[in-house]
Amino acid sequence: MNTPVPQDLTQAPLRRLRGLGTQRSAELEKIGLKTVADLLYYLPRRYLDRTTIVKCRDLREGLEATVVGKIASTRLTQFGRRPRFELVLADGTGFLRCVFFNKASVWPKIFSKGENVAFHGKVTFYDGFTMAHPDFDKLGEEGEARFLHTGTIIPLYRSSEALGKVGLDSRGFRRILRVAVDDFAPKLSDPLPEGLRQRYHLMPLSEAMAQAHFPENEETLKHATARLKFDELFFLEVFLAFRKAAEETEEKGIEFTAVGERTWQLVEKLPFKLTEAQRRVLREIRADMKSPKPMHRLLQGDVGSGKTVVALITMLMAVENGYQAALMAPTEILAEQHYITSREFLEALGVNVTLLVGKQKKSEREKILEEVASGRANVVIGTHALIQGGVEFQKLGLVVIDEQHRFGVMQRAALREKGLRPDVLVMTATPIPRTLSMTLYGDLDVSVIDEMPAGRQPITTAWRPGNARRQIYEFVRKEVSNGAQAYIVFPLVEETEKSDLAAATESYETLRKNFFRDFSIALLHGRMKPVEKEAAMMAFKFGETQILVATTVIEVGVDVPNATIMVIEHAERFGLTQLHQLRGRVGRGEKKSYCILIADPAEKQNGEDLGADTRKRLETMVATSDGFRIAEVDLELRGPGEFFGTRQHGLPELKIADIVKDAKTLFAARDEAFALVRQDPLLKKPEHAAIREHLLKQYRDRLESVHIG
Repeated sequence: MNTPVPQDLTQAPLRRLRGLGTQRSAELEKIGLKTVADLLYYLPRRYLDRTTIVKCRDLREGLEATVVGKIASTRLTQFGRRPRFELVLADGTGFLRCVFFNKASVWPKIFSKGENVAFHGKVTFYDGFTMAHPDFDKLGEEGEARFLHTGTIIPLYRSSEALGKVGLDSRGFRRILRVAVDDFAPKLSDPLPEGLRQRYHLMPLSEAMAQAHFPENEETLKHATARLKFDELFFLEVFLAFRKAAEETEEKGIEFTAVGERTWQLVEKLPFKLTEAQRRVLREIRADMKSPKPMHRLLQGDVGSGKTVVALITMLMAVENGYQAALMAPTEILAEQHYITSREFLEALGVNVTLLVGKQKKSEREKILEEVASGRANVVIGTHALIQGGVEFQKLGLVVIDEQHRFGVMQRAALREKGLRPDVLVMTATPIPRTLSMTLYGDLDVSVIDEMPAGRQPITTAWRPGNARRQIYEFVRKEVSNGAQAYIVFPLVEETEKSDLAAATESYETLRKNFFRDFSIALLHGRMKPVEKEAAMMAFKFGETQILVATTVIEVGVDVPNATIMVIEHAERFGLTQLHQLRGRVGRGEKKSYCILIADPAEKQNGEDLGADTRKRLETMVATSDGFRIAEVDLELRGPGEFFGTRQHGLPELKIADIVKDAKTLFAARDEAFALVRQDPLLKKPEHAAIREHLLKQYRDRLESVHIG
């Protein structure tokens, strides 16, 4: 039996909703609620349990309760200079007084003697049990009605000052959602096949929608929420599976048939031995490159695990097959670091490496563009400048994206479109928890470098308060005197923030003149000219500078094996993943390394205590150096949207499900979605018509990106 295609409530305008009116419709449209479906999916932010109805004889001071009875009397009185409205409710066991101060003259028009009403509020005792401004529901003649504001599980909706002015506070939303649920929820056809619903004991969609807004009890609310979460995750995973299937079935890519002599020479001449994890990843990449299907692979590896070398070997394989390779990095300093490293290893093998960034002179840029267009530039490394107009490749066969979470999906596509279906390798030094990887990169094949190079020493991490700064710098002096090098990092939220930059510069001068006047010390920040940054880094790399004071420009890409000390000032201002990235700048050689976090989480910022999250970040840094564990904690603290900026990946924002808390549902939804698309890659079978229709309605604008790697 075929599942019917769901009725297109996405196109039903809000004006079709009984009693809404044009003014309130206009305000709802301003927050993105334009259709009945939008309104139905505007789910409560939380719920209040008001199911327990208390008799007047059982009331006590401080109790939050729902009381049902008949209005015995009403009166409008003066309380000092303010009018107030009072009523007395009787339930046959006693009395409850309810008082209203705000808009006191309005309440006599709302309440009348003899009406059956339910009130909910906090009970005080003043000349009898009293509630001030309680929530209420008017009931029928026999005291029976569907509760909206009392006597049941009450939904609370997000509102705003503008919405409140047109009567759309939480009470107002309950009223219009009651109408929407009554009139439209029963008309929702279910996009999930009955067999799938039965396998996971999922409630029908129309019932789930009604219970999500107005649950009968905690159990039905639980089942309704489970159904809606499954839907959200299932269709997200169908979208990813659909995109992956489209890429595999519709595109023919490049077959890189050979591994050339220079590739073997590079591996043999490396000053270190590749780890087994690196070799395994290279075998996976090699298999992709030999295939006629375009490669879409995510390479994960903790800081210092050796991703850059894997990228170099991969780019050289492309070059030896007669193609150009491009590597795009998110910042100029990281692009410059990749350029220096690539030139060091590849130019001796006859590979022409070129750097293209935004701040180059016009004449220099024109020369580089000509080399890229003619094919003389074999490997082109750069920033967003690579995807600007005027950049033409002769034969681009491989695209490498570093720190890919900093790029939007369209930026990655723009670079890919510079070639003819080139292979794509995206890399990250930010380990991605499995649940997030499955949602952000469910359409990519994943390789993980899960082994650190031999000889690496564990990094000792300590958290110290600001008043220990002198002792910390004495420790740095001692270690540097014995031949070590040190980083001292200051926070810089954005490199245009002059106050932060001034603070870092001022601190550098203080350190240079007071603590380290007999050492070679230098300053590095993002607003320096490229040639100045490269000179500062080279001086530190070759030991001419003993101490480098820097902003977060050294977060990634800097490799100085002799640097064994990382001091991070005001560590409370850094995110957890960022702290881990900074720590990864040390411990890259065979010497014992240290990371010292200076932070005072008890002190206040903007008048507020730094709080439990800051403590959790610092304590996690001290407790573990496992990048995946750190990423999991960071995801728990920040949530998926903030953790990786999910919007820029071209994926929908999750409104109901939480990929951390609902991981079990995510795994089940993914298994079902990918199995479905393997069976029917384009969802053309009649029994999948409802799924295809729902997917097209929900993701039509995003399905245009099925070719994006």
